[in-house]
Amino acid sequence: MSSPQHLFPVRVYYEDTDMGGVVYHANYLRFIERARSDWVRNLGNDQNAMRDAGFVWVVRRIECDYLAPARFDDALVVETSVASLSGARLVMDQVVRRGEEVLFSASVTAVCMTAEGRPVRLPAEIRALLKHS
Repeated sequence: MSSPQHLFPVRVYYEDTDMGGVVYHANYLRFIERARSDWVRNLGNDQNAMRDAGFVWVVRRIECDYLAPARFDDALVVETSVASLSGARLVMDQVVRRGEEVLFSASVTAVCMTAEGRPVRLPAEIRALLKHS
């Protein structure tokens, strides 16, 4: 599935780095989570309303590669795009760049679940938003 990319800027702060001044590996997961939340909000998917209706997004799988280090005060951009969409599953490709250089890449699988923790089919209106993103 080909889709336009959502771009989310991130500035690396001192708190994001380890003793060597390099972004701590777990913080890339925070950066891409923020980007996904911003993307979903910009699509018009109100996650609070979704939760109130008894559905939530749950990350099921993340496969990632650390390719080059980011450092204190770097200006980064997280690119998010839909890789595939099925009944209850959304797979996104996410890339963190500094300029043209790819520093980190991930494939993130999220599923739609009920409040009781059972997989559920994505509501049609959300599927439509994602297909046209």
